[in-house]
Amino acid sequence: MDCRIADELIAMAELDRKVGDELAASGALYEGYHPRMAVVHENNALRLQAIMAQVGWPTERLVGKRAATAAWLIAQHAISQPEFQRSCLTFLAEAAREHAVPLWQPAMLEDRIRVFENRPQRYGTQLKPDAHGNMRPHAIEDPETVDERRHAVGLEPLAEILARAKPQPLPADRERFERDYQKWLIEVGWRRRSEPNKGSA
Repeated sequence: MDCRIADELIAMAELDRKVGDELAASGALYEGYHPRMAVVHENNALRLQAIMAQVGWPTERLVGKRAATAAWLIAQHAISQPEFQRSCLTFLAEAAREHAVPLWQPAMLEDRIRVFENRPQRYGTQLKPDAHGNMRPHAIEDPETVDERRHAVGLEPLAEILARAKPQPLPADRERFERDYQKWLIEVGWRRRSEPNKGSA
C-alpha cells in the first residue's frame, strides 16, 4: 500500500469536510458556491489528477479503504471541472468492475454528472431542498425502478434516505441563487447558454 498517497488523500478529504462544516455553521454554505470551498475543491482535484497520472485510480488495494473513499469524495466535489469529473467516472467504473471500489461510488458520481448536465439521474442520490427546505431528489430516470438500481449498487431504498435527510436552510434570495447557479453551470462548461433547465424537479 502506498502510505504517502493514502495519507495525502485522507488529509485532503478532511480539509474538504472541515471547510464545509465551518461554512455550514455560518450559513454561508447555503448562499451559493463559496469561494473558499471552491479553492479547496479545485486544489484537491488538481492533486488527485496528478496522483491518477502517477498511479491510476487510487483503489482500496493501492491506498486502503479510507483513502480510496477520500479519492472518491474529492472527485465528487470537483464540480467546477466537468472533463475531470467525467474522466474520474471512467476510472471509477473500471475499478468497480474489477471489484477494487464499491459500486455505489461510480453510481453517485454518475448521478452528480447527470444533474449538472441537465439529465435525469439514475440512482436518486442527488438531493435539493424544496420550497420548505425539505430535501427531495432531482429528476430521476425511470423513478419506479430506482430502488432496484440502488439495491444493485449497495444503496438503501430512497425513501429511507429521504426520511433521515435534515431540512436545509434556504438562501436569503432564492431567485438570485438560482440565477447565479445557472450562470456558474455555463461558465464552467456543464451547460450551454441557450439550454433550458429541463433536469430539475
